[in-house]
Amino acid sequence: MATSGTVSFDLNIDEIIEEGYERCNIRTNSGYDLKTARRSLNLLFSDWGNRGIHLWKVTLKEQLLSAGVATYNAPSDCNDILEAYVSTGSGIGASITDVSLSKIDRSTYAALPNKGSTGQPSQYYVNRQTTPTITLYVAPDASTYTYVKYYYIGRIEDAGAYTNQADVVYRFLPAMCAGLAYYLAMKKAPQLVQQNKLIYEDELKRALDEDGQRASVFISPQTFYGDGV
Repeated sequence: MATSGTVSFDLNIDEIIEEGYERCNIRTNSGYDLKTARRSLNLLFSDWGNRGIHLWKVTLKEQLLSAGVATYNAPSDCNDILEAYVSTGSGIGASITDVSLSKIDRSTYAALPNKGSTGQPSQYYVNRQTTPTITLYVAPDASTYTYVKYYYIGRIEDAGAYTNQADVVYRFLPAMCAGLAYYLAMKKAPQLVQQNKLIYEDELKRALDEDGQRASVFISPQTFYGDGV
């Protein structure tokens, strides 16, 4: 039996909107229908930012360090920083050494002494403002470790033009269409809200469960060594 031989299926924004309306048994007939659906789609993407880590939006950023400077702006699309490490150079190579940093919260950072002292950083704090920042402790002296590299979660791009494709990987297409149908039902077909919500949450759970890293996890207690007293 012949198959297509392709794996390129995707949906344009207008096709996503059409699918959402069809699931609400509504035919789009005005420019405002398209506009309100696109707004709902952007709100759906914002909600996904609260639903967990989406692997296709995890990006590695390399930041050149300046001696004595502890705080650096993250990219404008950054939602949060997952992991960070200091490095002796840019990229990956046999001569480059990386040292992992521990993530701390605001209270822990506030309690740290001598924030202006310099040396080899061992911790980092993320200030999640409109434009997030990453702060290293201690401030780098930039003599050996000249870069901080970190993986951050980026925001899903806006829907934009109706001819665009959504900034969503194929495995989340069913959840995206179901989510838009649910959002549209709240505005256009209230009798279908509960039905579409159940379908959406089911589709999204499956997508989030699948969107993980298949690797073993080992948890070890942190060990502290006293002064022998």
